[in-house]
Amino acid sequence: MSKILTMNDFNFKGKVTLVRVDFNSPVDPETKKVLDDTRIRAHGETTIKELSQKSAKVVILAHQGRPGDPDFIPLKQHAEILGKILRKPVKYVDDIFGEKAQKTIKGLKNGEILVLENVRTFPDEQKKGTPEDHAKTEFVKKLAPLADVFVSDAFAAAHRAHVSIVGFTAVLPSVAGRIMERELKALGKVLKAPEKPCIYILGGAKADDSLKISQYVLKNNIADFVLTGGVVGHLFLAAKGVNLGKSNMEFLEKKELMGLVPGIKELISTYPKKVEVPADLAVEVEGKRKEIPVDRLPTNYPIYDIGAETIKKYGEAIRRAKSIVISGPMGVFENKEFVTGTKKIFEVIASSKAFSLVGGGHTVAAVEELGLQRKMSYVSTAGGALIEFLMGEQLPGVVALEKAAARA
Repeated sequence: MSKILTMNDFNFKGKVTLVRVDFNSPVDPETKKVLDDTRIRAHGETTIKELSQKSAKVVILAHQGRPGDPDFIPLKQHAEILGKILRKPVKYVDDIFGEKAQKTIKGLKNGEILVLENVRTFPDEQKKGTPEDHAKTEFVKKLAPLADVFVSDAFAAAHRAHVSIVGFTAVLPSVAGRIMERELKALGKVLKAPEKPCIYILGGAKADDSLKISQYVLKNNIADFVLTGGVVGHLFLAAKGVNLGKSNMEFLEKKELMGLVPGIKELISTYPKKVEVPADLAVEVEGKRKEIPVDRLPTNYPIYDIGAETIKKYGEAIRRAKSIVISGPMGVFENKEFVTGTKKIFEVIASSKAFSLVGGGHTVAAVEELGLQRKMSYVSTAGGALIEFLMGEQLPGVVALEKAAARA
């Protein structure tokens, strides 16, 4: 965090403050209503509220969906939701940098909040480029002269080198908002110098990134152990030569995951005592849960969870850990027959004294459904940005803030 300036480093009183947040929310495809205000609330109750209280003239930049998708809608609802959260009026204009937007910005009083239109209505917003390239766009050239400072708070979108993420950092004093600051601090605790032992638990159905994360955290001595569950566990078992049964192997093929097997084989042979795979699994037989040990595979039934022996083995490792990263549930937790693995593993983490970081959409949904979010040390709002960070990738939005701080 020392390379980046934060909101503590700037006096916002009376200053026009451009704030890039991540308001991207689930939207009903039929009614076009925003279904969940989690992200709006997260930014509203921290960064935006603080800026308003510090008498900044707050101008919010955000996106919703992608052009052509059902959830690509204006931000009028988001502004209304934000107003309810903050219990104060929030202005909205259906314009990003045209005359209407410019006039409203110039008329803002101290402490007032304005939400501009969905930044992705600007055709070039999603083009990748350097901060210097994006600073030459009409978007930045029209808005930057009206502003005194740029606050980057959209960690969840920081892996994208888009205009509104990096463009303003080239021409304005730029600081991290509270969500960005919080995410980077939490991730620093599990990536920079984690307390040992450090365990990474990789599960869920999106197994594409599991190899890269495992390689990075083991090679760099960040994690002491990687525990696998969900489809990630199935993939790692297949890499060890286990035949999961026709339907389960076909699922891995269909998801185009079998191409990762050679890399996983090499990983397991390099770190034989550091990569754990399930010892038993739960399959669905006539709608009911049945557990079978791995040495009884293959099976004709679909595998939906880890079994009791694996829960016990993983639980023991978790109790010894000082740092834990959990990305992905252990099975199909949405089905009450197969919630056991996820529930028991997450409960052990929740009762642990270790620093625990929870990330990824399905992981966060499982934690919330089980009512454990308050017992986890940190629940990340990010998806793709978090995964890229865990793989050791540099995030353009973070790099841009570092460069802005170096110039300052």
